[in-house]
Amino acid sequence: MNSNKGADAVDSHLILSGMRWLLARQQLAIALVAVGLALFFTIDSPYFATGQNAATLSGFIAPIAFFAMAEVPILILGEIDLSAGEMYVLSPFIVDHLTGAPLGVALVASLLICCALGLINGLVTVKLHIPSFIATLGMTFAVQGVILIISNAAPATPVGTGTVVSVLGGWTWSEAIWGLGLVALLHWLLRHTAFGLHTVAVGGNEESAKESGINVDVVKIRCFMLCSLIGGLIGILDGYHIGSIDPSTDGLTFMFYGVSAAVIGGTALTGGRGTMIGACIGATVLGVLEDGFQIIGVNSFAYDLVLGLAIVFAMILNVQLERAGSRHRSRGSVSRALSVVLARREKPSVH
Repeated sequence: MNSNKGADAVDSHLILSGMRWLLARQQLAIALVAVGLALFFTIDSPYFATGQNAATLSGFIAPIAFFAMAEVPILILGEIDLSAGEMYVLSPFIVDHLTGAPLGVALVASLLICCALGLINGLVTVKLHIPSFIATLGMTFAVQGVILIISNAAPATPVGTGTVVSVLGGWTWSEAIWGLGLVALLHWLLRHTAFGLHTVAVGGNEESAKESGINVDVVKIRCFMLCSLIGGLIGILDGYHIGSIDPSTDGLTFMFYGVSAAVIGGTALTGGRGTMIGACIGATVLGVLEDGFQIIGVNSFAYDLVLGLAIVFAMILNVQLERAGSRHRSRGSVSRALSVVLARREKPSVH
């Protein structure tokens, strides 16, 4: 009996190690694709590997990476947040609307409002049992209406000058530095804190997480708040980076690019698996593709085609990994059941 348990434990460890190895190699493969694309565009055009284009490329990658990082915890839960893109549009307009307050106060107030809207998304999803797709879709249109009202549908220029503006995106490399800092922080949170462990546990098996004492509702609400906060943060950074804010900006497109980057980087749409580093690698691939296609003059429709094919390929790989994990769990359950049956048969009868 003990030898069977030991064999099962070794078998579980080997299979889980194999799955981690495959997932790590998936991220490595995506990173190699990004390097290969960069080499291709460098050879094809003398304008790609230049300092000026490096700054342009970071402007392509940073927003996608921020949205990918915002969506990863939500996707790990098996949920989705469509409203993150509108937080991106809303936050700089709130700062602009609070012109009477000090800039620091306006910035904090803007991010807190985004967090509050994320809290509403979470409460509607977990307390009213509304699917997150529907709840956040409704929030998307509601926020869009608020943006048009407070902006009067007119573009604006971000408020503030000087060093603060440079730090908040005005300097060429500000967004990239913010992105590197955020990915390090979120990677640590997801891998080395109770918040991250609980998020992965809930996404992997919600019922088991409840039985183990995890407050599932709180975990989900926190992830929705974090997603809205990051969406609002990149909205402020990108507003100062571009130098203007436009109420007609299509936030949904940025959000879907972020989800695409997360999926390409190894995050499972079915929940339970995802990494911040993988999401950023996926964002790099999309950014290099978009920038490179523009430089060599490829029709923008081709970018959408390649993006669609990349998502399908990534999902096929993710599904295969998920099926491998399911088969392993099923074999483990059968093995345990057989062990119980054999133990009962071997147990001597007491007369």
